[in-house]
Amino acid sequence: MTFSKTAATNPDYADTLLTLSEGSVHRRFDPYLDIDWDAPEFAIDRDDPRWVLSAELDPLGATRWYQELPLERRIEIGRWRQANAAKVGLAFESILIRGMMQYAMALPNGSPEFRYCLHEMTEECNHIQMFQELVNRIGDDVPGMRPMFKLASPFIGVAGGYFWAILFIGILGGEEPIDHYQKALIRSGNATQPTLLRIMEIHIAEEARHISFANEFLRAHLARMNPVSTAVCAVAFPIAMRWLADELVKPSKSFAKKFDIPDEVFADAFWRSPASRKILSGFFGDMRALADELGLMNPVTKQLWKLLKIDGGHARYRSEPLRRLA
Repeated sequence: MTFSKTAATNPDYADTLLTLSEGSVHRRFDPYLDIDWDAPEFAIDRDDPRWVLSAELDPLGATRWYQELPLERRIEIGRWRQANAAKVGLAFESILIRGMMQYAMALPNGSPEFRYCLHEMTEECNHIQMFQELVNRIGDDVPGMRPMFKLASPFIGVAGGYFWAILFIGILGGEEPIDHYQKALIRSGNATQPTLLRIMEIHIAEEARHISFANEFLRAHLARMNPVSTAVCAVAFPIAMRWLADELVKPSKSFAKKFDIPDEVFADAFWRSPASRKILSGFFGDMRALADELGLMNPVTKQLWKLLKIDGGHARYRSEPLRRLA
């Protein structure tokens, strides 16, 4: 496949890449310098009530079944779910790195995209270390990704490096739900376990650059695509969003079995009930706005977004809170 020289022929895009690269140089975090893991305030207390899942932001936490459990059981489930979310997150970062490395190694000499891709992969490696350290200290032996996704993940990453537009759509599909949840949790003012809170602060700060790059990448590259390729991307966009929301947010059936979650409760939480559908749709207000801007919203794809239960309002600006979109 011949890789585009879009960055070399688009000065505005090249300037954006330089800004993002300089940000990665001058405003960066290290998981072992910027988190004092052994400080008393960052100690992991497995019985900390701050592990309890949010009734507004977590689809399982929103169920009456969960809310009526004894506090000890809610803490145990919430702690396991947060640890598993970190394990899933680091696995997704590894897929992103595989695909982005495959893409970057085929770029021509002098491509401004090369430098930023390497900066982003460096930051994602730090995120993997940060998330795994959290999992280790929590102490629950969580599995992470659902079995089929884990099996396919090495091939997904490499294939993404050859289908670069789909790769960056997938990057957004994976990053948006996590970023949306973390920002919403911090905005809510809910008491959050301090180590988890510090990790979210670091992750949000650096993911802002990663999401900005994926957005700008698609704006620059899709403008040069032929109508058939654009149509493929228009269909792939909502499918990737919904698929990856399931993979990153919906736990495996082994989780339901481990904690004796009734089938009806599990189905309502992921994504049958109105409350859970509101949460699912809320992940993608930014992405619906981006798809519209890129010309990927048409009568057919609008119905696809609706069929996949991820339709809804468009964000007016990046990371707009869910209040109006609801």
